[in-house]
Amino acid sequence: MNIKHKIIFGNSMSMNEISDESIHLIITSPPYFNAPFDYKGLFKDYNQYLGVISKMAKEAYRVLQSGRIFALNIDDMLVNGEKYPITADAIKIFQNVGFRYRDKIVWKKPDGYLRISKRSGVLLQNPYPMYFYPDNLLESIVIFQKGKFNYRSISKEIREKSKIDKKEFQDNNWHKTIWEITNVLPGSKLEKGVAAFPDELPYRLIKLFSYVGETVLDPFLGSGTTMKVANQLGRNSIGIEIIRDLEKVIKKKVNSNNIEIIERSNERYRFVTLDYIENKKKEA
Repeated sequence: MNIKHKIIFGNSMSMNEISDESIHLIITSPPYFNAPFDYKGLFKDYNQYLGVISKMAKEAYRVLQSGRIFALNIDDMLVNGEKYPITADAIKIFQNVGFRYRDKIVWKKPDGYLRISKRSGVLLQNPYPMYFYPDNLLESIVIFQKGKFNYRSISKEIREKSKIDKKEFQDNNWHKTIWEITNVLPGSKLEKGVAAFPDELPYRLIKLFSYVGETVLDPFLGSGTTMKVANQLGRNSIGIEIIRDLEKVIKKKVNSNNIEIIERSNERYRFVTLDYIENKKKEA
């Protein structure tokens, strides 16, 4: 099977290079709104952030086949003492563009995850009511669906090639709404400066929601984790990434000789560089 991959360097608010209903599964994790660890000050304000999510969602609905899944890894964000309800707002955005809210899986990171802000320390310093702030070890994987899936549209041969290992499914608790998955550890060389999710997350989603030979899209490709796992599982993939400097990292991670590069340089939704991102953070 000739598996193909395509990287579009540009902004995922536009997906002009992708035809209507040509994608079988979308998996992504957008940059979290001005997250202190990774994206501090990147967005002018919360409305601008929601605008980016809204335009991306509209384009995703257009390119996704009827009946298929969009899996969104996202979470609420604490910025300068204010909590933003990103998950709830994203659900409404996706519903408004036509998606059906199908399920939500909670991704639990290991206890003691180093990057988690120790908000609970406030109560330890002041052991009285009203000083409690919990440490967050959770993220959401929100499952959206475009219409209803026609199970008879898949041939018996492809169904068998894509069969899910029931032992793996049960032993690793895929059947639960809480998935305990170790996050990408700080210091990982290929994820430096990029808030990447672990391979296990797209591995499960690709297995559960796509068939061998189909095409997976990641509108915020980052260091290329979704594309890497799609390649390993015999799926084609398309990734949209705004940071042009990440090409070498993605290619090394995916380890495929069949990657096409498309570079938007003169359009409204063109790519940017790492220096541009860093300067945006400093300006905030």
